[in-house]
Amino acid sequence: MTHAPITSLHSPHVERVKALLGPRGKKLRTLERTFVADGLQSIRCALSPHTSTAPLIDLIYLTDSGYQKIRLEFAQEIIDRHEIIMVTDQVMNAMADTQTPQGILALCKYLPSDLSRFASTPLKRVAYFWQIQDPGNAGTAIRTADACGFDLAIFSNQSVDIYGPKTVRATAGSLWNIPVVDDISLDQLELFSYEHNLALVAFDGSANQKLADIDSSAPTVLVFGNEGHGLPELAPAFQRVSIPMRGYAESFNVASAAAIAMYFLSI
Repeated sequence: MTHAPITSLHSPHVERVKALLGPRGKKLRTLERTFVADGLQSIRCALSPHTSTAPLIDLIYLTDSGYQKIRLEFAQEIIDRHEIIMVTDQVMNAMADTQTPQGILALCKYLPSDLSRFASTPLKRVAYFWQIQDPGNAGTAIRTADACGFDLAIFSNQSVDIYGPKTVRATAGSLWNIPVVDDISLDQLELFSYEHNLALVAFDGSANQKLADIDSSAPTVLVFGNEGHGLPELAPAFQRVSIPMRGYAESFNVASAAAIAMYFLSI
């Protein structure tokens, strides 16, 4: 741990964090497989990951107040396992993506997207999201999959960057509780489901079969579509179902539909 805090707003540390968070940050995040997590909840989960595929902490930036917060949560020996760099409040404000930083920010490394690492993993509940564009929806979906005890969350190619700052924040730490894989096509998903003997259940508001009609005890992949366009034409292996609505809304928000469906499978 550096004892003298960084005071310069032009420090290379500040520049790197800002580059990872900036509008062109996705390219750098993908190249380095590194993303920024901020706030106590994210760091709390990162220091106590619940899956072997969870992102690993590369280093942690702390203000004095941030350091006191994690000392209240963790034994010193856990904190000392990680490289910690102290910064002033002004430097943290320059680094962070939020208007009111909590004085805690970490750089984290994630594994390459690869479904093959789950080849020998028994899977019962998987959620797949096709071309989700809103980071809040994506983060909420990951958080809900975690809360409902799902084994894996998968995102398609052309989805929002799940390691972007808004998505990471919306997961509220669930990136460390449930494995997440991105850039997976529907064809890849179909093959993966066949190899793992998983039923494919796709949500379509016009489908005659209802959510309540499916076998909730069977190993299943729930498949959700894009916010505006739903799902494309699907292969026969995908069972299409709908969630009945009593009111006059045109459709459920995708994160809301996912919450209903994932909870249905979890009870």
